[in-house]
Amino acid sequence: MDPARSDPAHIVTETELREHRMQAEQMIASARSGLQTLFRQVARQNYTVLLTDAKGVCVDFFGDPDFEAELRGAGLFMGARWSEDLAGTNAAGACIVTGEPTTIHQDDHFGNAHTALSCTAAPIFDSMGQLAAVLNISLLQSPLPKSSQNLAMSLVSASARRVEMANLMAQSRREWVLRLSANPEFLDVDPEAAVSLDGSGRVIGFTRAAGKLFGGDGRGLLGRRIESLLDLSVDELPDLMRDRPTEDRVVNMPDGGALFGHAIAPQAPRGSGALARRMRNKAGPMDALAGHDPAMQQLLLQAERLAGTDVPVLLSGETGTGKMRLARAIHVAGGERRDLIGIECAAQSCHRLTEALGPPGQTRATLVLRRVEDMPPDLQVLLTALLDERPGLRLIVTSCADLGMAVQDGQFYKPLFYRLSGAVLTLPPLRRRQDLGWLIDRLLRRRTGGELRLSPAARADLAGRDWPGNLHELERLLDVAVALCDGEVIDLPDLPQPAGTDTGIAAEETLEEVLEACCWNMSQAARRLGVNRSTVLRRMRREGLTPPA
Repeated sequence: MDPARSDPAHIVTETELREHRMQAEQMIASARSGLQTLFRQVARQNYTVLLTDAKGVCVDFFGDPDFEAELRGAGLFMGARWSEDLAGTNAAGACIVTGEPTTIHQDDHFGNAHTALSCTAAPIFDSMGQLAAVLNISLLQSPLPKSSQNLAMSLVSASARRVEMANLMAQSRREWVLRLSANPEFLDVDPEAAVSLDGSGRVIGFTRAAGKLFGGDGRGLLGRRIESLLDLSVDELPDLMRDRPTEDRVVNMPDGGALFGHAIAPQAPRGSGALARRMRNKAGPMDALAGHDPAMQQLLLQAERLAGTDVPVLLSGETGTGKMRLARAIHVAGGERRDLIGIECAAQSCHRLTEALGPPGQTRATLVLRRVEDMPPDLQVLLTALLDERPGLRLIVTSCADLGMAVQDGQFYKPLFYRLSGAVLTLPPLRRRQDLGWLIDRLLRRRTGGELRLSPAARADLAGRDWPGNLHELERLLDVAVALCDGEVIDLPDLPQPAGTDTGIAAEETLEEVLEACCWNMSQAARRLGVNRSTVLRRMRREGLTPPA
């Protein structure tokens, strides 16, 4: 590396950026609101805010669009890679190496191309104590003294701490969380440290500040009982909840000091088994696909187990149920470095199909075939032959049709069907999912950063819809509602009407399935079916249905 050479910023490809963002999606979601708040604080001083992953790739970005060309040229832009092996000494790279906040100011940078910059960065650790991301604010031109960035250091460090707190809270909705502060005034609004605890009081997650509080770097903190860290047992956590005055929630430390504690109870009963462990310990590329829906979580558990194999996977379901999202998640969860080849089956010709797959060989790649039922018959025969010549391809197929029935009717090539259908995962339609509220909140946060919320009436209206377009319909509805909303609350007038008027039960669905999707809420089921609540009750009595205990 030559510091005198003004090398351009290293920008990853669009495909690489998508993979980095997918792997960091949970941290991006946790950080988004904090990044927006930080940018509002520093935008007038011409700072740019970047979030890089643990490999130094910028996966989220806030900057002045009037200076887009200059920011892109300086590498202060989405997709820029700031690892030290590529860029030399820089703030994000130094954070990745040292794990500590740092300011790299002007001539501190290795390369001459960056000596006009002043960059201040702080590391963000996940709930297991591993470096997950770096928060960085940078100036294209800065005052000469390095001390001018002291305030920037304070802001970035505080924002990184809040992102870690938000990430821990997002991962611990079904666990006890104990938040700690030295000052009672900030305990409920901006605590300094936090740990998450299982039912026996063992630490299963922590923020970096908690790691330093209880052991310097957090090593050995996981698995320790709360009694070994504080004069407190798991049975005493309810005494630290918000129904008691803040100043009364004192937690004594073994060394004689004291802190103030805020305990947050689990949101749902704990369970056992592989499925319950998956729902408690979310930390993978599939976590953004479902909330607390047992059927979806069981499907994602199966997908995770299949991801590390070469078994072909057929993803079926109605249009818009998220088949392509799951296909990409399976590809990422496989861990092994493979290329991702996506083919839109209806749009292919023989030449384009052969060109997309490349020459025969041992190249290991994931081949995703979208809507394979739309592939013309001649291409089905050709694809079967091409797959035989390319044993290194991992197959993931999506379909909105019943391929087995299509084979029986002679509409799909039988040899290809048996090549594709190793494991079949069927995604449920949105009307049958129990995590609709979670999906709405998550998609709304991605669009507004938490600045807008739904009124109770609007939320009830959405819960009662049939959603024939599934996730696609929900996403477009929220786009319209956000655009039309005047204020901070999305209300009924902001919601577009359903595209169709058929709100009755689908022919293949039973009343019991609708009730289960609505968690046996009679009023919500009645709205979803477009009937009166009394009609639902009469049908329940006629069919002998009773709510679960």
